[in-house]
Amino acid sequence: MIKLKLNGVSKAYGATKALSHADLEIEAGEVHVLLGSNGSGKSTLSKIVAGSVRPDAGEILLDGKPVTITGPQSARSHGIAIFYQELSLAAHRTVAENISLASLPSRAGIFVDGDALEERAQRYMALFDGVTGDGFSLDAVIEDLRADQRQLVEIIKALAIEASVIIFDEATSALDRAQVERFFEILRALKQKGRSIIFISHRMDEIFAIGDRATVIRDGQIVGTKRIADTSPSEIITMMVGGHDETDAKAVEHHAPTGAAALALSVKNLGGRGFGDVSFDVRKGEILGFGGLHGQGQSAVLKALFGAAPPTSGSVELDGKPLNPANPRAMIRQGVAYVSGDRAREGVVTGRPILENVMPIHYLRDRMILAHPPASARKALPALQALRTKFAGLGFPISSLSGGNQQKVVIARWLIDRPAVLLLDDPTKGIDLSAKADLFALIRKLAEEGMGIVLYASEDAELLDNADRILVFNGGAVRRELTGTARTRYNLYQAAYEAA
Repeated sequence: MIKLKLNGVSKAYGATKALSHADLEIEAGEVHVLLGSNGSGKSTLSKIVAGSVRPDAGEILLDGKPVTITGPQSARSHGIAIFYQELSLAAHRTVAENISLASLPSRAGIFVDGDALEERAQRYMALFDGVTGDGFSLDAVIEDLRADQRQLVEIIKALAIEASVIIFDEATSALDRAQVERFFEILRALKQKGRSIIFISHRMDEIFAIGDRATVIRDGQIVGTKRIADTSPSEIITMMVGGHDETDAKAVEHHAPTGAAALALSVKNLGGRGFGDVSFDVRKGEILGFGGLHGQGQSAVLKALFGAAPPTSGSVELDGKPLNPANPRAMIRQGVAYVSGDRAREGVVTGRPILENVMPIHYLRDRMILAHPPASARKALPALQALRTKFAGLGFPISSLSGGNQQKVVIARWLIDRPAVLLLDDPTKGIDLSAKADLFALIRKLAEEGMGIVLYASEDAELLDNADRILVFNGGAVRRELTGTARTRYNLYQAAYEAA
């Protein structure tokens, strides 16, 4: 019996087609796995079903009848619940309060019924008895819990809605093995009750352990659906990449430095929050890529090297000399640069002119107390022009620029005083194709001039087209290194999924 059906569902953000004419059927009493690379459309499809994104076209049917889902509350009224990959918990509220946030029990329709709230929370928490760990209780405050415990609260919150269709988007990413096994026991029990589960995971062993059918999404389009019992990890990965043997331009050798080139950066057994035992070298003139699915420790390593979240173990050398990544200020003065793709939070200084956004690193490195605007402008202009930045004048606010040009300003601030090592943390997120081309042309030029560059990109094509080597991350560790003609999309996906 078909519980949920999507017919021709599409969603675009400007010129970007996040989902195109998607047709999907979810049976009652099955775990249906959605598979695809970063940005393939999995989360967009899930959010459309859950009501947090409105489709541009297409229809959704529940039990054979068309429904209009106008928002999350509308989805819940139709019996649809979702676990979001980005946790949506109230940090200052208790576990019990968060479990019932979607529908707080009340007295006389006005006051929260505390007894009913605790009884309900206890009933669902009992499902995970024995695997929650110390400090997990009804009155525990969310911000005091470990990452795995917060994730359990989010799962319990979704289960408490008692929906007939439940979507779990990367619900196991922070859980340990015992917690995952208990969660799978719960999912199997829900299947027996006829519930429909949409399950998104990057762990191939989990997919084959819990899934009944798997649908692959590639570049916003549904490629096909397979019964798990009738397929293999290799076949699934081949569907995801569109073929096994990729020997096109993505695997062409760059002018990478030879083994004789001097080391720019050497990292040994680095450990910290979200990663452990990470080792690699970056030579002068090399672009080293960090690959793998989103959130596997790539950004955490880059932030640790910049001192934004200092490592707890391991050693780092810059130009052959010991380096202590204690804080960003120290790293900047020693020649380490960091560019984040989250320019709103970690890049631009909102409300300030373009000139002030370009110059802070130079002021910090030279320990300048007073700035001379004409002299600053003379230093800023060559860096902005190297990136072909479009702006009306240095005195205009940063908000007057497009997203791509704002990111160019963020990168330009590091070009005034050339760093020894450039750490790029998904730097092209949310910018247009033209701006991306300008950025990567400059990155390659900087490498050719001898700079050591580490590039994490959530878009596989950016890594394959620009990195000399790729380290594939999974679970906070480097699982495989891809070099030369091994740098293909198939190998990248295989390493990311099967290494799990």
